[in-house]
Amino acid sequence: MTKLHFRVFGTCDSGKEALALLRARGYDVEVYAGLEPPPKSLILEKVRSGVDGLITTLRDQIDAEVFEAGRGRLKVVAQDAVGFDNINRADANRYKIPFTNTADVLTEATAEFGLLILGCVARKLYSSERLVRENRWGAWHPYLPFLGDEVTGKTVAVIGTGRIGQAFMKKAVAFDVNFLCYDPVYQAHDFIKVIQDELDLRFRSGFAKERRTARYVSFEEALRGADFVSVHVPLLREGESETPTFHLFNETTLRLMKPTAYLVNTSRGPVVDERALADALKAGVIAGAALDVFEREPLPADSPLRDPALEDRVRLFNHFASAGRITRLSTDPDQGMAGRCVQGLIDVLEGNYGGNPAKMPYVVNKEAFT
Repeated sequence: MTKLHFRVFGTCDSGKEALALLRARGYDVEVYAGLEPPPKSLILEKVRSGVDGLITTLRDQIDAEVFEAGRGRLKVVAQDAVGFDNINRADANRYKIPFTNTADVLTEATAEFGLLILGCVARKLYSSERLVRENRWGAWHPYLPFLGDEVTGKTVAVIGTGRIGQAFMKKAVAFDVNFLCYDPVYQAHDFIKVIQDELDLRFRSGFAKERRTARYVSFEEALRGADFVSVHVPLLREGESETPTFHLFNETTLRLMKPTAYLVNTSRGPVVDERALADALKAGVIAGAALDVFEREPLPADSPLRDPALEDRVRLFNHFASAGRITRLSTDPDQGMAGRCVQGLIDVLEGNYGGNPAKMPYVVNKEAFT
């Protein structure tokens, strides 16, 4: 293999085996060693010193200041995540810098995690384990000290029916639930028909005692009718879309939910107004919540979600949904974020697809090159 001389700076260790693939091709790869994100001043210093590629995560703010620092040398920003809220798309387009992401490969892991934490909060797994670990487990009792809520046979609202929302539904079918679906942008009617066919088959074959249904409804109807609300929408702010999702769950919309319902968010933190959610939980407006993403990450020490009064009804996770070994670290771009991240970088630097970023599968801002 001909050795290639590109210089790359990674803001974190996105996977040693994947980065080794770049080094084997002759790339000069430097990785920030700290567990915390590097200060922006360091990123600017590295870019100014002359790097061809930048590997980033959601923790790094990439904007005009970074692109200007890399003027004349920086060729690509490869994001080791499906989300790219941290990258200023307009600035990237203005400087004609393609940026890539790792969509698709984390779909199944994220959907699986969403279903698992739904069950975790509903069945009070944390409360039960804590009782045992703290040696407070006394005599067995039919309903004391607490009971959880079954998932089987309930109604689940799926808010956002894109890749992850659909994968979540495919898994949740096994719990014989009804689905109320809402998507602010696109309705996947063909997919919903397949889900309905699956639900009908389970009923006809005796796997389910009752016939269950899957259908699109309004946002309000979805919230009013659901026992569980699972969120899978992108973050769209005012001015970015006719149907923004920023604080989609707020004081008003949370009050549409049943007092026995649970909210599960594995999408983007700012989709939920956390202060409003904490207030709703304290007031008994809804029964509980499980959250993997937050408005600020890491979750601040003074977050209202940390209130000890909410501890048994709120599960808090560290942006963990895609954190499976294969999903995070596989060098195969069809399986792993690490593999897809470095392949996106390689495509741009080595001029694959005729050197046209608009044709490269992992480039997000294709519109800047058409």
